Amino acid sequence: MYFANYVNSNLYFCFRNVVYNLSLTDLTEQRRLVWYSSEIDVQMCVVKGKDEESCQNYIRVLVSLGTGRLLVCGTNSFKPLCREFGVQRDSYHMEKEKSGQAVCPYDPEHNSTAVYADGELYSGTVADFSGMEPIIYREPLQTEPYDSMTLNAPDFVNSLVHGNFVYFFFRETAVEYINCGKAVFSRVARVCRDDRGGPHRFKQRWTSFLKSRLNCSVAGDFPFYFNEIQSTTELIEGVYGGLNAQLIYGTFTTPPNSISGSAVCAFSMQDIADTFEGTFKEQSAINSNWLPVNSAKVPEPRPGTCHNDSRQLPDQTLNFIKTHALMDESVPAFFGEPIVIRTSFHYRFTQIAVDPQVKTPGGKAYDVLFIGTDNGKIIKAINAVSYDSNKRAVPVVIEELQAFAAGSPVRALRVARAGRDAARLIAVSDREVLSLRLHRCSSDKISSCSECVALQDPYCAWDKQAGRCRAYSHGVSRWLDENSFYQSVSTGSHAACPHSKDAGAVGGLSSGLYDDARGENKGEVINIVQDKDGKGNNNNNEGPEVLQADPPPAAYSVETLALAVAAGALAALGAGFAAGYICGRRCKKDDDDNMPYPDTEYEYFEQRQNINRIQAEPKLLQQVEEVTYAEPVLAPQPKPASPRATLRKHPPYHPHHETLFQFQPDAYRRDNFGTLRSHQGDGYRRGNDNGFSTTRSVKKVYL
Repeated sequence: MYFANYVNSNLYFCFRNVVYNLSLTDLTEQRRLVWYSSEIDVQMCVVKGKDEESCQNYIRVLVSLGTGRLLVCGTNSFKPLCREFGVQRDSYHMEKEKSGQAVCPYDPEHNSTAVYADGELYSGTVADFSGMEPIIYREPLQTEPYDSMTLNAPDFVNSLVHGNFVYFFFRETAVEYINCGKAVFSRVARVCRDDRGGPHRFKQRWTSFLKSRLNCSVAGDFPFYFNEIQSTTELIEGVYGGLNAQLIYGTFTTPPNSISGSAVCAFSMQDIADTFEGTFKEQSAINSNWLPVNSAKVPEPRPGTCHNDSRQLPDQTLNFIKTHALMDESVPAFFGEPIVIRTSFHYRFTQIAVDPQVKTPGGKAYDVLFIGTDNGKIIKAINAVSYDSNKRAVPVVIEELQAFAAGSPVRALRVARAGRDAARLIAVSDREVLSLRLHRCSSDKISSCSECVALQDPYCAWDKQAGRCRAYSHGVSRWLDENSFYQSVSTGSHAACPHSKDAGAVGGLSSGLYDDARGENKGEVINIVQDKDGKGNNNNNEGPEVLQADPPPAAYSVETLALAVAAGALAALGAGFAAGYICGRRCKKDDDDNMPYPDTEYEYFEQRQNINRIQAEPKLLQQVEEVTYAEPVLAPQPKPASPRATLRKHPPYHPHHETLFQFQPDAYRRDNFGTLRSHQGDGYRRGNDNGFSTTRSVKKVYL
């Protein structure tokens, strides 16, 4: 699924085989674009080994080319295709069709991004069927193919235009960390908008591509990093600690196989630009560490800067940037630390949207963050000291809303406005589209001034005149008057409000999709179920379905879980004991069977059985046990008549034949296995592995 921008007060939602156009004013469907892959493309996709679910047309790129024209690109059954459509009153008319290679991914699971600027499309995606050739592309320019120094298995999350540059945000396998193992780092890369390629072999290559690391971490002697960027917002402009800044907010997570953690960090465009003006990073040899490049080695003109005609750049500059695309310094978090941190095994952050610079009584302004998770939650939070300081962050989570069914990830979030007051939060999952209010200031749970202020919600303030908690609206001219409306976002308390309850008492606002006090629906489910003929019949699953969010699973206390585990353990022990006792009674053997190796006549076991009897007898004489050695003698051996005679049979004894080692036959006999045994008694026989028997005379004295 791909969530497109809104254009001319219209929202565009891109799904499988269909694009929906909705009005922001009343959230009604204006028109629908249906685009299926041809039967030949579907069959070829299946022949190539893909399943039918993947062999559909997933719309991944939608941009406005101007009034009444759209560029739409889809995966088209692993054969990317782009079309230009003219927007008519109730339908779309195709005007042009071309290949979507390097603009749209082949696989719908691949992350990609695209932005339209200066009449040209900039894209970050993969350019081959296997997904092994990542690319940042603007016709005809591209990054160096199959070059890990440039792009190393990236996942693109967003792109934007700022100044003379186009910026791409992605995560990739860190090439500078490869000597220490494998790690994924978050990146920001940029290219010049007026880049025209270089001379000679650089004719179709970027001459201005640079990239740097985004550092979202908890500071300390051993920083804790949130290395994997998941999403970003658009450019947010505001005042933070008295400083005008343009920020990008992003959600970051730890790797899937590590401690589960998520964070939101903000980055200033000025800090990003300063990083690209800093030192480069290089690896002098294949086994060397990555170190900063000495400024004396950097050629002029400086690589990565924009020029009037990049085709006139010297080869020295172009060769340098080809092997030195990575900057040494990373981009620091704007507030010096993450704004929101969550460590939970139940969910991770996926998407983020920001309503910028919401004004409160007294004139202070705050950015309100809406954070989506992979289990259907939406978290509303702010940095409570952002107006007073840009050096630290004090996170305040205002509410948590279970917008979708548990386990249904939030795929997209957008704060959309049709007018000054008609602001809504649009949330998208795999099968639902929700339109949510930005606040719930009028809840019946908030009945006093202190409870209203304790929310620390920039949308809400206590109306002294009306005696209730209310939200800002365009018709309220007294909103910025601190004497008429009481609010303190930074502290959560106000001197004019008598104390009644603390902030935790109003935390139940975010318990589910519906308001418990009023039974009021917090969101509207948009009914845009689509069928193959495009007439609205709900016969298949091409688009999102109308589904209510499942209630949250039942929660059990720690005491209940402990009792359940203890009872289960005791029951298991009892059952195991009973089973063992019954089995032992039924399977009991004779006492003689308990002796190890019962068929073996070892003196050790005989002595163990008779030890008590021997100790009880009077020790009058020394007892001697005799064992006789059988000394080998030389005996003549007849020459075999054929080779077969040497295999098994032993020849008869002939004293005048050739001599071999053989025992004297008069004192020994062979058993059924060909082993010689002494005639002196079975109590003294021994067997060797080689078939020979020896007896020895040993005197053992029992004292």
